Amino acid sequence: MALWESGELVAGAVAQPALGETFTTADPPKVPPSSASRPRIAVSRSRPPAFTDGLVATLGAETVPMGSAGVKVISVARDITDAYVHAGGQHEWDSAAPVAVARAAGLFTSRVDGSPLRYNQDDVYLPDLIVCRPELAEPILAYLSEHGVV
Repeated sequence: MALWESGELVAGAVAQPALGETFTTADPPKVPPSSASRPRIAVSRSRPPAFTDGLVATLGAETVPMGSAGVKVISVARDITDAYVHAGGQHEWDSAAPVAVARAAGLFTSRVDGSPLRYNQDDVYLPDLIVCRPELAEPILAYLSEHGVV
């Protein structure tokens, strides 16, 4: 669930019943330093974006296939992954609450061109997003720009 006010996401909560946890902006996750020796990128199990292989090779990363957008976004906050880069489109309600929590946890969030994610729009389709550790934002954005993903 997300709350939008005056042009911004101001609160969010994401339940993960299998973990018995709810992640919220009121008590955002404390993102520890990455426990991985190389970046981990959350991807769809069924349809990762076409640019994924190139991005993974450029960053020296590995993919971590998983379920819903919410699970992928929260995986970055939980140190299961280091980034989620999506360009297959989704609705605002698929990412609003997880993005609110990610922002509250200090993670970087944007569109693949680096522009801000906008919610509560007339058209509720959100074509793409990035959620990552702040130190990965620049190399991810540079790759996407250089390879015409933007």
